[in-house]
Order: sequence, then C-alpha cells, then structure tokens
Amino acid sequence: MAAEADDPTAASATLEKFRLYETRARFYVIGSSREKRWFRVLKIDRSEPSELHLSEDPVWYSQQEVKSLLQRIAEGNRSTGGLTFVTKAYGIAGCIKFLESYYLILVTKRRQIGCICGHAIYCIDESQMITVPHSSVQTDVATSKNELRYKKLLASVDLTKDFFYSYTYPIMQSLQQNVTSAGMKETPYENLFVWNTFLTEPIRSRCRNALWSVALVHGHFKQVKLSVFGRELNVILISRRSRHFAGTRYLKRGVNDHGKVANDVETEQIVFEEEAGSWKGRMSAIVQMRGSIPLFWSQEAGRLSPKPDIFGK
Repeated sequence: MAAEADDPTAASATLEKFRLYETRARFYVIGSSREKRWFRVLKIDRSEPSELHLSEDPVWYSQQEVKSLLQRIAEGNRSTGGLTFVTKAYGIAGCIKFLESYYLILVTKRRQIGCICGHAIYCIDESQMITVPHSSVQTDVATSKNELRYKKLLASVDLTKDFFYSYTYPIMQSLQQNVTSAGMKETPYENLFVWNTFLTEPIRSRCRNALWSVALVHGHFKQVKLSVFGRELNVILISRRSRHFAGTRYLKRGVNDHGKVANDVETEQIVFEEEAGSWKGRMSAIVQMRGSIPLFWSQEAGRLSPKPDIFGK
C-alpha cells in the first residue's frame, strides 16, 4: 500500500492522473504515477458500435517516451483528423452499456478529504460520461428515446455526494483488515462496500489489474485533528454502506434470498498519532455493524388513502 515506487513494475505502483486522447479509430488513455515519472497506455477501439475492445500496453514509459509515442500516433492519423486531447481525469469509475454504445465514466475533478497514515482519501467533485464508439459507426439506436432515457437515469446518480476512494489505501476495509493484509497486491474490488464493482469489471478483467479504475465507497467520511493534553490526535469516522440489497428503508427492509440485509452499514472510528506520515505511531479503531432485522417480510399499501378531515374556523 505504499506510494509510487522507484520501480514501476512493483506491486505498489499506482496510476493517479490520466489524460484522454482520441483519434477516429481509438481512444488513448495515458495514465501517470503521482509524480508523473512513469506512464502507461490504454487503447480503446472506437470502430465497433456495440462492443468494447480495449488493450493495455504492458510497457512503462518515461515522460519523454510517452511524448514521442503521442507524436507518432498523431502523425500516423493525420489523414483522418490526427490526435485530439479530450479531457484530463483522475480515474475511471466504470464503463456501461445500455442498448448499443459503451460509455466511459471518468472522474474529472477530485478533492482530498482526509489522510490515513500517509494515504490520501478523495471525494469526487466532477464526473463525465464519454461515448466510446465514433459517431460515424453508431446507428439510430444510439440516439433513440430509450437510450437517452437510460443515460438520463444514470446521470441522476450524483457521484459528487457521499462517494469516496483512495489510490493506495483500501478504504473499503477496516484498519485491522488493512494492517493484517499489508502487502496486498491489488485493491479488493469484490467487496460488499465497493459500489462500482460491476461497472469496472470489463476493464479490470481485460487488463488483469486495477490500475485504471477507482473503487468507490458510498457512505460518510470525516476527519478532524484534536489536541488532548498537548498530544495531537487524528480522529476519523467512516461509514460504509453495503452495495447489496441497498435502498431506502421504505422500499428495502429485512433480508433477501441471498442473505443480505437492507440498510447494512459498517461504521469505523479510528484514532491515531501520526508520525511523519507513516504507519508509525499508536492507533486504535473500533468497528460497528448495523442492518435491518434479518427476517423476510413485506408491506402492502392499502387500497384507500384515508385523509383526515380538515375543519376550518
């Protein structure tokens, strides 16, 4: 879980900053480490209207090498419009398909909301949905009423509210789990608190890593610094909502057929003294679980909606 290593092939290497470029035939996602010392390239085909074809370049590039690569791509595509910069991003939140086209969901603005033992925690300030296929290969389905309706429904999910993530700290796990599993190679996406597990699966399975995506946790994160008798302490409160059987308490109650209860939330309180942004220092954490009563039950709405009589004076 360390930050960027001198050796980019190490298991701890991460990509934190991204730049999206496009040609008529492909998208090129250039991912860089925190200090922009090492770069990777993800290629996404745009010639298929309803399929997702992507490939990851296994080479780690230096800044000069990736600059030369982009120049060669621009020269090679000059006859079809060249290479165009689209947007900068801080990770891929997922990719999704409705009736025809695939879409990329990018984190385009982020904000740091805390730091756990030197590991930054971020929330999303802005996201963007990018259509993968080129407009020349799309059919009428891509602009149909149903497709636009589904896109509008997805846009109603506000990623800027109550979602948070980290590149180097598995925020979906408790402090005890992270301490006992130190040295873990990849972010545990198959976790009940990672809400975009399904959306990121196509990218993670094809690349066989989680370098390009961010694991989003939904809930609450708050960190404050306190001074107790001259001792500086960090106090963190984290609430993680389960992605299974989620919904408002008026619509989801009890347990489902898979044994998942509604309103399942893990709340963790961490108190620690941080020494020079490292794992050194004393730490304490307590975890509490809560959820709906694990029983099958339903609630039928009455046919009548009796309203009280209103008497005026």
